[in-house]
Parts: sequence; structure tokens; C-alpha cells
Amino acid sequence: MFEKLTPIAESEKSLVKAEISALKSRLSVQQQQIKQIKLPVIVLIEGWGASGKGSLISDIILSIDPRSFTVHSINPPTEEEARHPFLWRYFKKIPEAGQFVFFDSGWYGETIKNIMVDDMDNRDCKERIRSINAFERQLVDNGYLVVKFFLHIPKKVQDKRFKKLLDSKNTEWRISDLDKRENKHYKEYAAAWDKLMEKTDTPAAPWHIIDGTEYSKRLQVYRILTDAIAAAAEGKRPEYLPPEESFPLLAMPKLADVPLNQQVDEANYRIQLKEAQNHLKDLHNRIYRKKIPVILVYEGWDAAGKGGNIKRVAAALDPRGYEVVPIAAPDKHELSRHYLWRFWNRIPKTGHITIFDRSWYGRVMVERLEGLCKEADWKRAYHEMNEFEQELSSWGAVILKFWIHIDKDTQLERFTERQNTPEKQWKITEEDWRNREKWDLYEVAVDEMLQKTSTQYAPWYIIESKDKRYARLKVLHILIDALEKVLKEKE
Repeated sequence: MFEKLTPIAESEKSLVKAEISALKSRLSVQQQQIKQIKLPVIVLIEGWGASGKGSLISDIILSIDPRSFTVHSINPPTEEEARHPFLWRYFKKIPEAGQFVFFDSGWYGETIKNIMVDDMDNRDCKERIRSINAFERQLVDNGYLVVKFFLHIPKKVQDKRFKKLLDSKNTEWRISDLDKRENKHYKEYAAAWDKLMEKTDTPAAPWHIIDGTEYSKRLQVYRILTDAIAAAAEGKRPEYLPPEESFPLLAMPKLADVPLNQQVDEANYRIQLKEAQNHLKDLHNRIYRKKIPVILVYEGWDAAGKGGNIKRVAAALDPRGYEVVPIAAPDKHELSRHYLWRFWNRIPKTGHITIFDRSWYGRVMVERLEGLCKEADWKRAYHEMNEFEQELSSWGAVILKFWIHIDKDTQLERFTERQNTPEKQWKITEEDWRNREKWDLYEVAVDEMLQKTSTQYAPWYIIESKDKRYARLKVLHILIDALEKVLKEKE
């Protein structure tokens, strides 16, 4: 990759300064433009220690309204960050539409550290590269501009700059132990960077290698950045094929073929419920000790019994170790980011359980049927959600997804009961009745969702809920079996 070092014709310093000044003015105008067209821009600056990453970012942001950008200087993950998936802290920092985010190092710098210091093996390295490429491609697919720079300097130049910084008490703090290790093993680090950049140099987010020794390096960066913004503003997108990655899908029946005649009598239900909840309580303590994260997703028909089902699961859990996340319509901050952003923000840390009452699958149901996103967006979302769950599974999460199922007549009975019972009327809205009119369309969408997103690592379970007692027990037993299985694997 280092042979891709961006060349630039020699020029007098006065001419270079004049062009940089003109490009800064161009960037200032573009900043207003991206705000109007709601283009989110991510600029990642990687490079060798003492290559000038910080000073370069400082120079760029002087041309931008301070209300329109955020700078993130990435350090080794904190204890809290280390208890979440690798991409969690980066996905949380993506900008809103019309904003810039600058990363002073990022997911690549952390990966190099994992490879060179933590001895990441080849399998994990391949998985990391897959994650990074998926992350960047999803951002670009969803309207983001991602511009990646690597500032390159030879070892002799780094030696000289390190010596100068270390000779002063006021600047020696800028050279960390990791920087010193990088300098000592420069050739090995160069080989690792070269391989990593080669594997992540994609049409969606190509690398730009900048000569960090030249006075003209800022000119190169400004040219590339402003040209990329101009192309994105004109609607020019990278020309590349969608990923052909396949997922280990499970066969799923159509909803119409699922019988709903299962029943449990009240006395038997009470006995089984208590036994299951006691069992789950014990398992919760064990997964906390083993630091196994658990993600439960509830979707289903209105009035199918999601709330009561969640309540019976939650009753068995330590309140310090779980969270129920009800998903409503996104707020303005959520709407202005990648649609998965609000779900990444709610991923549990290791040892904890998060229960989603509705989820990211709204993309292929309500957003699809209500025209809240483009057809290309919801069709692409099946792959994106499989990737999202694959990332969580690779991290170690147990993921279980429940479709709480009833028939149309049962829904009408429950709607009518809610309408006629004063203390239950808050549960029924005009939107519920309106959605009911689209039952057949929703059923088609749900069947497609189940067929395309039930994977071995994040399976869907259709939960027959005409008898709510049966449904509650079935979910508890599925959850117990899954937790026992993963705990056994951890022994």
C-alpha cells in the first residue's frame, strides 16, 4: 500500500500556500453545503507516531464552523469500552447528517495494536477486517462520506522527531510506550499496516497515503478532502457491487402454516412458571460471572402479548443486570444518523442482558410498509442486520429473537377488550387499528424477514401466543436452553 503514496508535483512554497488558502475557502463553503444537503462526513487520520496527525486535524478544523464538527482522539479502550463489541465505541461517535467527525486514529490504530502487542491470531484478524469493511460499507451505503488518510514518514524521520520531542520535558509526554515500541519495530509495523490497508482499501472507503515529510502534505489532504465532498454533494457514489457474503440461514415456516391451538391450564402454568423463573435466576448469576452478554429481541403483532411475556422474563432477573429497551419512533437525533446507531448505543456490556421491545427490524416492516425509507434501503437492510448480529455473535453475545404470533381474529378480540375496558384503553390507539388494516401486507413482510434473517447465530422463534401462558413458558424454556448451552461451552 505504501507504493500508493500520493504524488504531488514540486512547486514553490508560495504557490503551495496560495492553493492551500484557496482550498480552505472551498472547504468553508462546502461545510455550509453539507449542512444544507445533510451529508455526514467522517475523516479518519491514521499514521506513524510523530507524523503530524494532530496538527493536520487542527489545521483543517480552522476552516469549519466549530458547531459543525467533533474531533475524537482515540486512546486504548476504557474498562467500559472493553466490555462492549469492538465497533461499539466507533459507531457511537458517527456524526449526524450535515456534520463532520474527525478521528485522530481509530479502528485501524486499535487493530494494529491488537496485532502487534496483543498477538491477535490470523482468524481473529480476518474477522476484524470483515467487520471494518462491513462498518465502512454500511456507512457509505447509508449516505455517509468516509475519507481515510495515512500519514507516512520513514523511520529516520520518526527517529529525529522522537528525539526532539523527548528532549523537552514539555513535549516528552507526547511519545507513549506504544510509540516507542512502534519505532523500535518499525519494519514489522510497516508490514502490518501495509497488509491491513491493502485488505481495507475498498471502493466504498479507499485509502489515501500521504507523504508526511513534505511541506505540501496539507495541500494533498485538502485536495482529496474537498474533491471527495464535491463528488458526494453531486450524488456521485462509489461504483462497487454489494457483498456476496452468505449467512447460515435456518428454514422458517410461513406464519399462516403455524398452528395456534397450544394451551396450558392455569394450575400447570403456575408451577412451570415458578420453576422456569427460578432456573433463569440462577443462570443469570452464572452468565454475569462468565461475562456473557445476552440480547433478546421481541417483535410481534399488536396485542399479541409482548409486554406480558417480557414481564415474566424480567421477573426472574436481577434488576442490576438487565435493561428493557422499548423502541418507539426515532427522535430527530436518531433519524439523522445510520438507522442502526440507536441500537448500537443500547448494546449491553458483557454479563448483562438487554431486552428489545421492538427493534431494528422495524426497517423491514413498518418503515417498509409506511414508505419511511426507500425500497433500496429496506432491501439492503436484511444483509446489514445479519452483519450486525454476526458482529455481536462473534463478540460472544447470545442473540434470541421472538416473533409473538396470534391470528387476526384473536387480535380483534383483544383490541375490542382493550377498547371496552377503561383501565386498558391506553393500550389501544388509532394507529393500532390502522395497522390492522394492513395485516396481509405485514404478514408478507414478516415472512420475508423470518426467511432472510433467521441465522444459526441469531435465530428467530415463532411463539404461539393465542394462549399467553403457553407463549410465556415457551420463551422461558428457549432462553434457559440457550443459556445452558453457552455456559456448557464455556466450561
